[in-house]
Amino acid sequence: MDVKDFYYDLPEELIAQDPLEKRSNSRLMVLDKKSGDVTHRHFYDIKDYLRPGDCLVINNTRVIPARLIGEREETGGKVELLLLKRKSDDVWETLVKPGKKARIGSRLTFGNGLLKAEVIDIVEEGNRLVRFEYQGIFEEILDQLGQMPLPPYITHQLQDKNRYQTVYAKYDGSAAAPTAGLHFTKELLQEIKDMGVSIAEVTLHVGLGTFRPVKVENVLDHHMHSEFFQISQEAADMINETKRQGHRVIAVGTTSTRTLESAADENGFLREKSGWTEIFIYPGYQFKVIDGLITNFHLPESTLVMLVSALAGRDHIMEAYRQAVEQKYRFFSFGDAMLIADVNENQ
Repeated sequence: MDVKDFYYDLPEELIAQDPLEKRSNSRLMVLDKKSGDVTHRHFYDIKDYLRPGDCLVINNTRVIPARLIGEREETGGKVELLLLKRKSDDVWETLVKPGKKARIGSRLTFGNGLLKAEVIDIVEEGNRLVRFEYQGIFEEILDQLGQMPLPPYITHQLQDKNRYQTVYAKYDGSAAAPTAGLHFTKELLQEIKDMGVSIAEVTLHVGLGTFRPVKVENVLDHHMHSEFFQISQEAADMINETKRQGHRVIAVGTTSTRTLESAADENGFLREKSGWTEIFIYPGYQFKVIDGLITNFHLPESTLVMLVSALAGRDHIMEAYRQAVEQKYRFFSFGDAMLIADVNENQ
């Protein structure tokens, strides 16, 4: 399977730089995963495609302000540090720029010494393990000094940190937002619940590996980064009951999808579970849990385009993306949304 099979041409001006004023006003492309039929709506119309008894699965992770700007203690040279994964209380795996100067033993300082760090090891792909030193509570200091780790394709400054969080974010740990969920308002979620749709919460702390480009020609040679997930017994019971009743499980985002598909048994049922997942979903994969997916428009040749192609078929996805470009949809994190489901059965 060639990575070029998942390429599409995207004009740069279609990459959304800012969130819309109202979350649910984004556009919604509805793709029937069987026929490939496409309908153009707005996200607040999502209710028209949900049925009583369906279960929406949302990822309640919270993005931490993981981007720190500081300087090297020895020279005063500027340094940028991105928190990737907490290894122990004060030790984090990080991405440091410029990396060449962040040797083992290098000392970094942030916020005029409010937070200090020492590079203690160099690990996979040149990431640095750093040990932080501070007085007080780390999370409070990070909230004071850190910036939201927006993807590199977003060049605008984010005015409101909360716009890179879902309205249901609870548990700190992500280096990037589960962006499909950014379209929901609390009011819209309540309306969906009032329709008789259940909402199950799972947690997957999103790492930057989600956006890591596929650098190999053969898709099967790509290795995914591991990410931590957690499913409560309550969420497992809700999803299992939905399946037993013959209703649909619709994941909000590729992160919820990967969580469910990682944790399910061979019959597609779940139990309380936590752990690390490196699941890589690409065409040919047989989904065990989800029936539909709410997602954003993803980067060309990315693992996320491969995941949605596994659900709807590569040809249907590539044609849908062609139409999205033609219709000038907004792409990526702050962009528009897509629902992939058996839509025609809904009418």
